[in-house]
Amino acid sequence: MAGFAKGLLSDFDAVKNAFNKRWINGPFEGNVNRLKTLKRQMYGRASFDPLKRRLVLTPV
Repeated sequence: MAGFAKGLLSDFDAVKNAFNKRWINGPFEGNVNRLKTLKRQMYGRASFDPLKRRLVLTPV
């Protein structure tokens, strides 16, 4: 527990800003998750072209 508290104190400004700022990165994280999921589904398939078609033609 002491190590966790020490880590929080060492990066106190970032922790404080996480609670005080109103912006969120949820939409960005959602897109990253979607891209990673598609990449995992396409892993081992023929080439980059099928993956590119899935990413370009998939609505955001």
